[in-house]
Amino acid sequence: MGFVLTLNESVKGKKLSCEYYVSEVIEKLMVLLDTLDRWIDETPPVDQPSRFGNKAFRTWYSKLDQEAENLVSTVIPPHLSAAVPEVAVYLKESVGNSTRIDYGTGHEAAFAAFLFCLCKIRVLQVDDQLAIVFKVFDRYLEVMRKLQKTYRMEPAGSQGVWGLDDFQFLPFIWGSAQLVDHSTLEPRHFVDEKVVNENHKDYMFLECILFITQMKTGPFAEHSNQLWNISAVPAWSKVNQGLIRMYKAECLEKFPVIQHFKFGSLLSIQPVKS
Repeated sequence: MGFVLTLNESVKGKKLSCEYYVSEVIEKLMVLLDTLDRWIDETPPVDQPSRFGNKAFRTWYSKLDQEAENLVSTVIPPHLSAAVPEVAVYLKESVGNSTRIDYGTGHEAAFAAFLFCLCKIRVLQVDDQLAIVFKVFDRYLEVMRKLQKTYRMEPAGSQGVWGLDDFQFLPFIWGSAQLVDHSTLEPRHFVDEKVVNENHKDYMFLECILFITQMKTGPFAEHSNQLWNISAVPAWSKVNQGLIRMYKAECLEKFPVIQHFKFGSLLSIQPVKS
């Protein structure tokens, strides 16, 4: 949670298109995500009777399963290679479940853990904070959306209309932080199609709204009731604080989500002694 909040502070009031430092490690992470993207193109969906959960995802996933440690070792320098197997687990956990062919906020949390571990072993540095969210995490979202669309993945542990979103949560937190104290855009504007179309390239929150409207039909208030309610909150800072509380309660403290979370030496299951 500390990691999520640190990144939350770093992106406050900043656009995706702003200038920021891009290190060599960030570039390597982008290559890794591009590889996952390319594998989707190389693994087209198969013909099958059921509309959802295309079995070609399992083929794609088995490639990642085999290659994850190799991919991660391109990012982690040789003197820290002992961390590779553990960090690779979080990468594999971050793309969805190959048995159920589903994806949800627990998988997204695994990607946050993947990035956190790279920070903990100092492969990623404090200077990388903006690039972690605006470059790496944003690219991760693109790849996940492509997976969700290509293989018609089921939402994991979705609360349907009562959930925030079928698949993601963190981009709403960081995306609302980006909009804190915005001179013209208020929470009520994100349900306006024109505003979303004009500004989605600058704000992660609006990117998410755009994806939802592309994937779902019918009135926004019906298919995304929670977000519709959030649009009535007067200020982005209030939206941001509310989403952080909701993330703790709905993701990190929900057993169905967190029962699959992996712990190791970098992220220990032992509580930190204060």
